[in-house]
Amino acid sequence: MTTNATTEPRKVVKTRGIEAARARQALWLLLPTLIAIAIVAGYPLWRTIFFAFKDANLTSPETATNVGFHNFWFTTEDGIGIGFLQDPKWWQAVKNTMLFTVVSVFLETVFGMIIALVVNGSFKGRAFLRTAMLVPWAIPTVVSAQMWAYMYNDSFGLIGRGLLGGQALLAEPDKAIWALIAVDVWKTTSFMALLILAGLQSLPSDMYEAADMDGASKWTQFWRMTLPLLRPALLVALVFRSLDALRVFDIMYVMLGPVNAASTSMTGYARLTLIDNSLLGMGSAVAVAIFLIIMVIVIIYVTAFRVKFD
Repeated sequence: MTTNATTEPRKVVKTRGIEAARARQALWLLLPTLIAIAIVAGYPLWRTIFFAFKDANLTSPETATNVGFHNFWFTTEDGIGIGFLQDPKWWQAVKNTMLFTVVSVFLETVFGMIIALVVNGSFKGRAFLRTAMLVPWAIPTVVSAQMWAYMYNDSFGLIGRGLLGGQALLAEPDKAIWALIAVDVWKTTSFMALLILAGLQSLPSDMYEAADMDGASKWTQFWRMTLPLLRPALLVALVFRSLDALRVFDIMYVMLGPVNAASTSMTGYARLTLIDNSLLGMGSAVAVAIFLIIMVIVIIYVTAFRVKFD
């Protein structure tokens, strides 16, 4: 009895010592990666936050002066609003970006699910279909955006001239956002289908065989078995696509130009302020606001849906 009582604490101490040694080893192995992340991501982020509180010009950043929150919100004695949060174009960009994100990610998920269920079946030509569905995703975004801009053209475009009878769809802000959503859905649905297909192929086939023997319909199998088991992979795919959609830039810049893109996407507004207007301070403030908006949305997303990335 006495021997067992003295041996057990020693085993616990030994186990904790091994775990601590493994933790230290893992930390040393991760250290180069953490240093690389701090250099390539942490330092630019810190400089952006630094200039967000400065009155700085892109051509002469060394002359920056401290202005506090003036780049975010400031009203002069004459009642003129200077901060970007008082610019209606910024709020229009936020509204359009949110609309673009919600609608495009929803449609891509629904269509991606349908395509994944189809190509997950067994039929002749399945391999060819899997390869063909990746063609829109493989085309560079700039190229596909320019291609769709030609198709939307009201003078010679297949859609603008042929289907809409000469209507300049991209020149009307209320309709242009839906045209851009259609382009993004066309391009990115295959990516969502690929992610969902990978999740479907990880599901055990014997489970469906047992359900068939029990007489469960295909809809019941999908609703009660496939969808719950696919939920983790589906939520991870939704998080990544939502992040991409919130940061959308190239489609809107190519199809609308720099001025109209500034009122259609948050990144377009940041680009116009920082590059075209050379306002380093205000452009950095806009970038910080975009970073905070995306971070808050991701935290809400991950917390509400309990997304696990392991």
